[in-house]
Amino acid sequence: QVQLVESGGGLVQPGGSLRLSCAASGFTFSSAAMSWYRQAPGAEREMVAGTIGAGGTTKYADSVKGRFTASRDNAKNTVDLQMNSLKPEDTAVYYCNARWAVRNVKYDSWGQGTQVTVSS
Repeated sequence: QVQLVESGGGLVQPGGSLRLSCAASGFTFSSAAMSWYRQAPGAEREMVAGTIGAGGTTKYADSVKGRFTASRDNAKNTVDLQMNSLKPEDTAVYYCNARWAVRNVKYDSWGQGTQVTVSS
């Protein structure tokens, strides 16, 4: 059974930091492309950090470059998102995403999301 479980969200003041974590199970984590997405109220879901740890080619949304850092630990089957200098516009539900293929069959799985609220 595939599971992606996010944690670490919460309420933080502007300029503060949070660290999100996603624990994965049920698939070969080291072979999966892992990403973080977010969805603000009334907005479409957008990628925040993609292809995390894939040979140093993590892709970041322009809006978070220099403030957010994504990492993965293949030994622990986790992917993290360190968020610094948070802004009110970072308020959203943050989702962990995994994509992988087995015998040319593609899979795409999402976590349940964790709420991040940046407000004074």
